[in-house]
Amino acid sequence: MEPVQKKDIRALSREDLRSFFLTRGDQAYRGDQVYEWLWKKGAHSFADMTNLSKDTRTVLEEEYVINHIEVDRMQRSQDGTIKNAVRLHDGLVVESVLIPTSKRTTACVSSQVGCSLDCKFCATARLKRMRNLNPDEIYDQVVAIDRQSRLYYNRPLSNIVFMGMGEPLMNYNNLLKAIHKITGDEGLGMSPRRITVSTSGVPKMIRKLADEEVKFKLAVSLHSAVQETRTSIMPFNASLTLSDLRESLVYWYQKTRSKITYEYVVWEGVNDKREDVDALVEFCRFAPSKVNLIEYNPIDDGDFKQAGDQAIAMYVETLEAHGITVTVRRSRGKDIDAACGQLANKS
Repeated sequence: MEPVQKKDIRALSREDLRSFFLTRGDQAYRGDQVYEWLWKKGAHSFADMTNLSKDTRTVLEEEYVINHIEVDRMQRSQDGTIKNAVRLHDGLVVESVLIPTSKRTTACVSSQVGCSLDCKFCATARLKRMRNLNPDEIYDQVVAIDRQSRLYYNRPLSNIVFMGMGEPLMNYNNLLKAIHKITGDEGLGMSPRRITVSTSGVPKMIRKLADEEVKFKLAVSLHSAVQETRTSIMPFNASLTLSDLRESLVYWYQKTRSKITYEYVVWEGVNDKREDVDALVEFCRFAPSKVNLIEYNPIDDGDFKQAGDQAIAMYVETLEAHGITVTVRRSRGKDIDAACGQLANKS
């Protein structure tokens, strides 16, 4: 006879936990205590729940499991960036990154094991999507990085970016549940304004986010405002077109009044011409936005090459001449394959 599969207790709501204790003839507030241990205190075992009786902890152990993550391996870059290989309860691994600066520490977290999309310049895209992360697995990455920030940099985590492995909007429901826990008083209590969700561009889901009037920021991995060019480097763009993306972003701004960030890498021979810059300027006109020009981080085969300083200067000068805010971002953690586009579970 096969053993009964225990349910992950973090799949239960607060009310579910209160009901569990009531049906056992106990007090409902016990459920509140357990819920606080799970989300606010980040308990990884029932033994940690020291304000519960030993008998109560034994009952919980018999009925449920806490499928928490483990930081399997931690690497530290010369620039202070930390990359975690995060082992999930089923043995699969994702990566998360702590990015420190003089004023803040940022968590870059993953949302999928592998990725649903097919961007040619990204190492993660070469991994097949094995599954979506559960809300608690997303939440646990943030908790782990917050602890590392306090330990190594003597300050709490200040910002979160969903720019790790996976396309966040292809894991929509679990993403929002995780953010609800991260921002709620019952969890970490972080301001949603300190959270950025980065998407390669899924128009239907961007509209859905707008309808829910979320308070976090939106970033779009754009890389070209020319349909043919973008499709050549991001093949999914053939069906999720720039035209559809633009309309969804206009809708986003109308509903949220929140400025959009475009993430943009300039590659030699791909999008380094004057017509590429002009197309980006036009794309930025449709809704208030800013552009982050991101340094390219090579992956193994070297098919893409960072454009030269002259091309970057052309982008900066042209965008600024049209009143568009532009920032050139230098990558962090390249020596440990922790920079944008490099997360591929090499560890």
